[in-house]
Amino acid sequence: MKPVKKIVRNTLYLCLACSFVPQTFAIAEVVDRIVAVVGNEAIFQSEIDNRALMVRLQYPDMAKDNALPHSILDGLIDQKIILAKAKIDSVSIDLNSLDAMVKERFQQISSRFVSTSEMESRLGKSSAAIRDDIREELRNQQLIETLRKKKSAGVTVTYEEVLAFYKQNQAQIPPVQEGVSVSQIIKYPSISAESRARSLARIKEIRSELKSGADFATLAEKYSEDPGSAKLGGDLGVARKGQFIPAFEQAAYALKEGEVSDFVETRYGYHLIQLLSKEENSIHVRHILVGLDRTKGDFSEAIQQLGEIHASVTSGKETFADMAKKYSDDPASAALGGTLIIAGSSTSTLVPSTLLPQFQKVIATLKSPGDISEPEKIEPAQGEPFYAIFKLNERIAAHTLDPDKDYASLEELALENKNRQFFNQWVQQLRKEVYVRLSDI
Repeated sequence: MKPVKKIVRNTLYLCLACSFVPQTFAIAEVVDRIVAVVGNEAIFQSEIDNRALMVRLQYPDMAKDNALPHSILDGLIDQKIILAKAKIDSVSIDLNSLDAMVKERFQQISSRFVSTSEMESRLGKSSAAIRDDIREELRNQQLIETLRKKKSAGVTVTYEEVLAFYKQNQAQIPPVQEGVSVSQIIKYPSISAESRARSLARIKEIRSELKSGADFATLAEKYSEDPGSAKLGGDLGVARKGQFIPAFEQAAYALKEGEVSDFVETRYGYHLIQLLSKEENSIHVRHILVGLDRTKGDFSEAIQQLGEIHASVTSGKETFADMAKKYSDDPASAALGGTLIIAGSSTSTLVPSTLLPQFQKVIATLKSPGDISEPEKIEPAQGEPFYAIFKLNERIAAHTLDPDKDYASLEELALENKNRQFFNQWVQQLRKEVYVRLSDI
């Protein structure tokens, strides 16, 4: 019943956004009773019934699962035990980030209704109570996730463990999807000296505000030009080594907890970085970004240079890898000779269907290893447009996983499994340390 536990822990406001919510709180009218006590906290029958109803409404095939209430109770007990441990260990979360998430989730839910009064009527709670419930649920999820990542940081698997995992789970391991290994050389338009000077002056102004005592998260929400993190107070979450570009990561790891960096330049612009927490192989930071204005940049130089690189490589005068290291504007892939890897891993096999449509279209034209595309303009949904040439290193057809050829993928599955087992064992040990009393449900 492990999948059910996962559903249960995230069910409350997942279902509130759905159209069938009116019945959700009807069960609360029944006389309530305590079905379990975890430490000093009680779990009520109404909470089990409400969550069971929501799961069944969202997953109709579970309507006849008589074990569902027990699985929900089991999941709630684990949740409360983990939260108790997080409190003991003084696990902290970014409250500014939490406020932004609560605001966004509340807007998502309220947008499903014609008016505030209709929402309150159908959910059986005031707007303030709904916000409080959202906040509590998201806070709990963040605390648990932060603690889980801390516990799993540094966990590794040996070659013998990977092979043992394969032998035990061979029948359940899904087929390997079609994959491609691709290298790239990308060029952005040139940036004027005036544009660079304006961005540098702006990041220095923001840094001065911080030195005067301003709150980092507040300034990030107000000034940062990173749309993904600005609304979260600049929070980038917990990231493993290798997920950030080198210049950013090097500056971040050099900080002490709570410390703010001087401005750091990357191809995205200028950053101010604040370290929230750091482990051996993971880091939690937030940042403020002032981007570089490329809107007035000229692509003609980039197109010409890529054309010359293409000619040099296809004629055999130069290698693609050498040209990528020397000329590509993407430092992460340039350091690898242009090879693209999955963020946070060493895996270079990409699944075409997960790539941007423009990438898919270009890669589809590359039939044989060694084929190189003509310069193509790429316009990401977020971020700046650029021109690039791509080289196909390898194309892998969909197939049954082979422990030798697909070892990297198998290793990731084995590591994920070990992390899950490690965390579950830790939770079971906690159960022995926390008072739990159960009643029949």
